[in-house]
Amino acid sequence: MTLASTPVSVSSSASGSPWAHVARAAAALAAGMGVGRFVYTPILPLMHDQAGLSAGTGANLATANYAGYLVGALAGTLAPALVRSRAVLRGALLLLTATLAAMPLTHSPAVWGALRLLAGAASALVFVIAVASVLHHLRDHPAHLPGWAFGGVGAGIALSGLLVLALRSVSDWRAAWWAAAALTAVLAAASWRLHPEDAPAAGATDGTRPGARTHRWFGALFASYFLEGVGYIVAGTFLVAAIGQGSPGWVGSGAWVLVGLAAVPSSALWARLGHRWSRPGLLLTALTIQAAGIALPALTGSTAAALGSAVLFGATFLGVSTLALATGAHLRFPRSVALLTAGYSVGQILGPLVVAPLLRHGYHQALLLAALVVLTAAVAAAVLRIGFPHHMGADHTAPVRHLRPAQAARS
Repeated sequence: MTLASTPVSVSSSASGSPWAHVARAAAALAAGMGVGRFVYTPILPLMHDQAGLSAGTGANLATANYAGYLVGALAGTLAPALVRSRAVLRGALLLLTATLAAMPLTHSPAVWGALRLLAGAASALVFVIAVASVLHHLRDHPAHLPGWAFGGVGAGIALSGLLVLALRSVSDWRAAWWAAAALTAVLAAASWRLHPEDAPAAGATDGTRPGARTHRWFGALFASYFLEGVGYIVAGTFLVAAIGQGSPGWVGSGAWVLVGLAAVPSSALWARLGHRWSRPGLLLTALTIQAAGIALPALTGSTAAALGSAVLFGATFLGVSTLALATGAHLRFPRSVALLTAGYSVGQILGPLVVAPLLRHGYHQALLLAALVVLTAAVAAAVLRIGFPHHMGADHTAPVRHLRPAQAARS
């Protein structure tokens, strides 16, 4: 019996219980994003100290990873069948694990760049498939359940941060990469039975209906989300290294653990708040909080500031994505999720490149510039609030549910 032949029965019982499905999806997101994509952040200082990695080369490796992510996201967009394939999910998880394990086998920046490029593409495919699965199979369950699945990204960040924190005093950068590969393998095993979304029924549409002219508001939203991509990724890549410049060795890795722990409930929390208050207002609030968190380690070298920065950043970066994509869906702008994701991905590629000239002086200037960019994103969110059409559609309290899961997953 195949998924395609019995879409209704499989969808209703694909994971036994909704929380079992959430757990599998969270494990996939922890592997693909929390470890596969973001473990580079706590390992970066070790590679600086022990592998002779320069700050500029470190930025280039980050850019390669984000370029790979864009490629993987576009592949999921242009070939929707990939999003419905369990073989693609499993293959991406295996490829991701292999790229992590291969990082210590060379000292060549070119090979490192190729590995991070492949890791980025694999991460994107895992993300697209896992989120599409969640939005499809849990569409009739409370909206906070997908939020907890997205929290797997934070769980992966916290787990990988703990690994690096434990290993930094007893081993080297090679062991950190191998430990990350082992953790990814465990998480991949936990998500191995995750059911991708079902194929759409013949004649089905994505449910997007033409609405009022919303170009003005969508333009402000697009600008805000693009700028967020530029600014947040600088902290997402260099925060641990920046904190390590002025704090005891354990603080940087410890801060990254806090980022992950704060991120675990954040998506569910911001989604709940979005049912009670204006999403543009919440987006403005989240971006302002995030900008303050990014700037803190650059303004003061205290341990309290470093840990506070981690909490503020972790509590907002997933929430901003949740709010932005929900707002785009609410506006019913054609292909809003795909367009927002493309802008965000390009912003992530540009972020490390924009700050690379500043890294010769350390990371503090880069963080201040990133905070300024995120603050500019908040200004764009403030513009979005002006006359925002909150009344559009009776379904605006659950904006992603009227999208096809494959489309809503492209973030």
